[in-house]
Amino acid sequence: MIATAADSRRLFPKKTVRDVDVTDKRCLVRVDFNVPLERDGATIVVEDDSRIRAALPTIDYLKTRNAGLVLVSHLGRPQDREPELSMAPVSRRLAELVQGEVRQAANVVGDEVEAASHEIGPGQMLVLENCRFEPGETRNDPELVRRLARLGDIFVNDAFGTAHRAHATTEGVAHELPAVAGFLLEREVSVLRSLLKEPRHPFVVLLGGAKVGDKIGVIEQFLGLADVILIGGAMCFAFLAVRGVPTGDSLLNEGDVEHARRLLELGDRSSCRIELPRDLVVTERLEPGGSVKELDDTAVPAGWMGVDIGRRTAEFWADEIARASTVFWNGPVGVFELFPAGTRTIAEALAESDATTVAGGGDTAAALERFGLASKLTHVSTGGGASLELLEGRRLPGVEALDDA
Repeated sequence: MIATAADSRRLFPKKTVRDVDVTDKRCLVRVDFNVPLERDGATIVVEDDSRIRAALPTIDYLKTRNAGLVLVSHLGRPQDREPELSMAPVSRRLAELVQGEVRQAANVVGDEVEAASHEIGPGQMLVLENCRFEPGETRNDPELVRRLARLGDIFVNDAFGTAHRAHATTEGVAHELPAVAGFLLEREVSVLRSLLKEPRHPFVVLLGGAKVGDKIGVIEQFLGLADVILIGGAMCFAFLAVRGVPTGDSLLNEGDVEHARRLLELGDRSSCRIELPRDLVVTERLEPGGSVKELDDTAVPAGWMGVDIGRRTAEFWADEIARASTVFWNGPVGVFELFPAGTRTIAEALAESDATTVAGGGDTAAALERFGLASKLTHVSTGGGASLELLEGRRLPGVEALDDA
């Protein structure tokens, strides 16, 4: 998608790790290691390490240039210092992936942490404790920012998933140290911006998920760029309701109906088609073993709920993808954990396509990983909210704070 260094610089006009001398420097690296955990007996382990693996190119680059790495990330949404949200399991998995030692700090900042940051040698790594254990993190507290800045000589932001947050470890510390991007952040922003600036046509956008309200800005943006927008997932029921189609007990936010009405009116005035499902899979209970049936249309009977697009819709949308030159996908088209058929068909169509294929959002990435197809796409974004805000045309604080190229 991004053919040359000049293209990349145009789409990402900020300094990266290539633009600074990191040799023998301490690099404070903001990564997005907010990964799902699971219990394996008495031990908590990483369930999905895709976000850790996504940061490895930057980590390897810094290690091979004898930088000392101080890695910082949040994990979950701690209310206090819950032991189950410690970064220790993440550090163990990182050590396995890099096949080397990874030290785990007991805290985020403090005298002991600062001393440890000076003790790490060339190519060594220290992982700080969950940065959201510090109350000042989400407030972008100036004192926390100053204490973080003592842990490095250069700040490297490689956490696209939190780039839309003006937090101490994403935006604040970038004003205290020379601040550059890692390879993941650079690629994420460049690929997504290219969808807005230079998509090849036909351009197909596929949106799923639960709420229309979460994607209003993205839909408005793509109505002026795409050739067709395919709308699945629970959000399709707001659009179907506008057209007078019964939705039964399907997930439906009443406020989304008015959003959908306005978007359909905008679509009627644009050159972009909005396509809704033509048939659905429905169930009486959203649990294993519940009654399931395939509808010939989209009228959901009372007492039933729509949980997936039907076969005809999946095949029609797969044909749209096959004819496309650019495809952006955000949000599964059904409850893929229990009813995977529609989402799998879409994922397979993208994997087989010769188009530029970009997927974004945590659930979308999880579905692609589950089907073993993530590597078949051009790019799978590690950020959900960040990717949507960027595609809406918003500025991301974690990117804007970096040094200009």
